[in-house]
Amino acid sequence: MQHKDTDFSRLELNLGACRDNYRYFRSLLEPSTRLLVLVKANAYGHGSAEFAHIMQDCGADYLAVAHPVEGVELRRAGISLPILVLTAGIDFFQEIVDNRLEPGIPNLYTLKAFCTYLSGRNIKDYPIHIKLDTGMHRLGFMSSEIEELKNFLLNGADSRVRVKSCYSHLAASEDPMEDAFTLSQISMFQANADSVSSGIGYKPMYHILNSAGIQRFPQFQFDMVRLGIGIYGISALPEVKLKPVASLKVKVLQVKTLSPEDGTIGYGRHGRIAPEGTVIATIPVGYADGIDRHLGCGRASFSVNGHRAPTIGNICMDMCMIDVTGLEVEPGDTVTIFGSDPTASELAAILDTIPYEIMTSVPQRVERVIKR
Repeated sequence: MQHKDTDFSRLELNLGACRDNYRYFRSLLEPSTRLLVLVKANAYGHGSAEFAHIMQDCGADYLAVAHPVEGVELRRAGISLPILVLTAGIDFFQEIVDNRLEPGIPNLYTLKAFCTYLSGRNIKDYPIHIKLDTGMHRLGFMSSEIEELKNFLLNGADSRVRVKSCYSHLAASEDPMEDAFTLSQISMFQANADSVSSGIGYKPMYHILNSAGIQRFPQFQFDMVRLGIGIYGISALPEVKLKPVASLKVKVLQVKTLSPEDGTIGYGRHGRIAPEGTVIATIPVGYADGIDRHLGCGRASFSVNGHRAPTIGNICMDMCMIDVTGLEVEPGDTVTIFGSDPTASELAAILDTIPYEIMTSVPQRVERVIKR
């Protein structure tokens, strides 16, 4: 989708940055290692269909989503890559099968329910992925449940499923202080995955590394890795500067020069006018566009015409104001909320959160535009 000059609110996806990040992570892997890219949560806010097409063109081997409805959306958008559904649930088996999605199976209850559904449709050898709990303790088979899992796959599943992969999730792979725990997770994963493989008589793919794991523990890449936040430009290694893929940009709606007698700015009258006067620019993004209210009142600054301009007053639902005193700014000028300057990580630090939350907070009403 091409940018139109009349657009005043958009999330730009830099195709070159995306490809560069992909090539960097691909360079850390053996040629035979498959690369799965996570496009859940609207591709971390980047636009699921748009980003999935980019990854398909880059050569990704797999995609992963959180929920079946996300996978259905990708199929409707023309994505043909295999799609792993990490949280398949028990209510969307028809959607999963009809759209050739591959469910992650975290427990025997789900496995039995899925096999019963497949039996009703007389389907055999449907691809599934076995989730192993190695210490994250959200979903997955515990070590004590592996024998029961193997027994059912051999004697109860009636050849309805075929295990495509065994996988687990690292809890703290980005933190050097937790390396002993990370290594214990990897060791437990390999032992339990090997047990499953020996029990069913064939070896599925293994995968446990996330973005930080790929960077810090590439020796444990096994058969496939799962690339998430890294592809979007966030690195676990300070010395590695990945390129931000997304830039949230808006255009100035109005510029006003205010004097002290004009009173205050914004809701709650928290925007204060300087004794010598203040020039403000109003821009069309607010908390309904993912701009957290705690970024208001000067806590954050955005980039306009090569300069930083702090917020002034409270963030509104659909708008906010920035202080452009002393700057050459006029209606129609572009303001960067986050991208390369400022970065999503910078805004996250102000809010005491993580860049994931900044990215995924940008709603669907903000148009995603691919910049080639």
